Amino acid sequence: MITPEDIFHIGSKKEFEKITLKVFRYQYDTNKVYQQFCQFLNKDKTNVKSIAEIPFLPIQFFKSHDVISSNEPVQHIFTSSGTTGMQTSKHLVTDVRWYEQSYRLGFSQFYGNIEDYCVLALLPSYLEREGSSLIYMVKDLIESSRHEDSGFYLNNYAELVAKLQKLNREGQNVILIGVTYALLDLIEYAQATSFPLEGLGSNLILMETGGMKGKRKEMIREELHAQLSAGFGVSKIHSEYGMTELLSQAYSMGDGLFECPPWMQILIRDTEDALTYVPEGKTGGINVIDLANINSCSFIATQDLGKKYPNHSFEVLGRFDHSDIRGCNLLVV
Repeated sequence: MITPEDIFHIGSKKEFEKITLKVFRYQYDTNKVYQQFCQFLNKDKTNVKSIAEIPFLPIQFFKSHDVISSNEPVQHIFTSSGTTGMQTSKHLVTDVRWYEQSYRLGFSQFYGNIEDYCVLALLPSYLEREGSSLIYMVKDLIESSRHEDSGFYLNNYAELVAKLQKLNREGQNVILIGVTYALLDLIEYAQATSFPLEGLGSNLILMETGGMKGKRKEMIREELHAQLSAGFGVSKIHSEYGMTELLSQAYSMGDGLFECPPWMQILIRDTEDALTYVPEGKTGGINVIDLANINSCSFIATQDLGKKYPNHSFEVLGRFDHSDIRGCNLLVV
């Protein structure tokens, strides 16, 4: 039996490897979709002895199959966004407490006590649909902050600008988390109405979740972050790397370099051979180990391109050609 205590208290590389292999064996036994995929690659519990030998399930399986490693009833279904007629991913969650513990501990590792912040969320395209794991997380962070001004904003930019200015005058630490196109829209609104945002930098953490959602042209990260920095008067743009198919998030506190919590790890696979890995600093496909995904699949081969660096940070560079456009920090270069 693998418990939250096992997953969320990993303290060393050796411990991570031990728990990861234990999770692999558990999911091989309990997840029929994953087991069949492993068998197709001639992999099983007897011949997988290291993390490098673990098969990573292509993320597209969350669109076509029920990826689940539990006999318990499904408590919650998270779904990805998509245009009309597009097949969307679904993440079947049998115990949502794993997700809650993952994002709460992950956030506190990078940002400290949530009660030190007022949390403002500008996530219109996520609020306009059901099943968003991002909305579930941010709603909980808003409530956990216990700040009377914390909340969601749809398209009410005037109220949000006024709130940001008020909180800045009060010296309140603020996290503004927003989908990319809406943050750019907010800057343009403030400029057009002569409500300056540039002076907010000292107490503001600006966190973009990626995604133009077809509202604006895609930009390279450097161009986007330059516009956001100038518009809000902050020196660094923070980012969150997460997706429907994961129950953990990596965070960037600037310069597009992400770090994972201890129960999550990134590997970079060769774009020509999905079963081999490339050296640090070389571009490849992003594989994610997310041990919080204990009841679905912890080994996901994403459609994202990236690089990993010696200090275990990583960079997201774009997506494979012909992949679906999906907003969660997937910036096209």
